[in-house]
Amino acid sequence: VQLQASGGGLVQPGGSLRLSCAASGRQISRLSVGWFRQAPGKEREFVAAIRWSSSTTYSSNSRKGRFTMSRDNAKNTVYLQMNSLEPEDTAVYYCAAQTGSPIVSSLYLEDKYDYWGQGTQVTVSS
Repeated sequence: VQLQASGGGLVQPGGSLRLSCAASGRQISRLSVGWFRQAPGKEREFVAAIRWSSSTTYSSNSRKGRFTMSRDNAKNTVYLQMNSLEPEDTAVYYCAAQTGSPIVSSLYLEDKYDYWGQGTQVTVSS
């Protein structure tokens, strides 16, 4: 499985961006996909995830309501819609995928992911 993340860029505070994670080698409908991010000088952290069998977005409390995920099976792509962006959201964003039927708690743990894409830079600045 190969993952290709894209859609990053420069956006003003309060703006929106949609990141894409395109998969090849496996149908994305059979993958649980997560997004993580890493800001300069900080550890990588969980952003949001969607389980293979569900359309529910799991995200940390600080991002609930601002970040949502969706999938387009025809394009074999998962999206991360980010609204009301803040300067603190500036980071390199990575998408990752798990195979099998992970339990919800494993979606939050980066060491449970089998495949990783390259990062895409998101910069929130005026």
